[in-house]
Amino acid sequence: MTKALFELKAAQTAMFLIRKYAVDKDSGEQLLQWAKPYEDFVYNKQRDIDVFLARDVKKNELLGELKPKAGVACGADLIAKMVRLIKEEFHHFEQVLEIMQARGIPYQNLTAGRYAKGMMRAVRTHEPATLVDKLIVGAFIEARSCERFAKLAPYLDEGLRKFYVSLLRSEARHYQDYLVLAQAISSDNIEQRVAEFAALEAELISAPDSEFKFHSGRPC
Repeated sequence: MTKALFELKAAQTAMFLIRKYAVDKDSGEQLLQWAKPYEDFVYNKQRDIDVFLARDVKKNELLGELKPKAGVACGADLIAKMVRLIKEEFHHFEQVLEIMQARGIPYQNLTAGRYAKGMMRAVRTHEPATLVDKLIVGAFIEARSCERFAKLAPYLDEGLRKFYVSLLRSEARHYQDYLVLAQAISSDNIEQRVAEFAALEAELISAPDSEFKFHSGRPC
């Protein structure tokens, strides 16, 4: 369940960045329609996994070409990288549901952990610094996921192990895409800012945590 929700959150984050920074209103509506079946399943409690997986996937694909806003730095690149990420995260979401269905595991919503919120509190509040920081945070989340998939995989049964290993390549590319975009948009070298977020992230994952999550800190 945690993994399914994580994939949807990752897709929503990328979609938010495209809608806020890179496309016009009509294109933003196309993105919302693309996400609607996934959000209905999770948030509107339309939780029949059989029905969700049996739907006509082609009808839920992104329709039409997204139109970049004029004058947005790296807008086309942001759209291209984030759309690819969204496609992959939606596919991963479906794969997790298939595994849950095969193993008789019902879907339940989980409360959000403190990791992402802790990182987002450090995001600067003026543009383009806000966008740069959000991209850096996205990179850390994806990179930490990649690391933890690799650490967990050897201890899982064969089916889950193969699935986690299959995720590693795309997750590694995701964090690299986030960093490439952050540097392209920033007028300054982002290394110092990355180091600052690294220090914050180290605190979050090493401090005691009352809830055990995929990105949580040390269990209390």
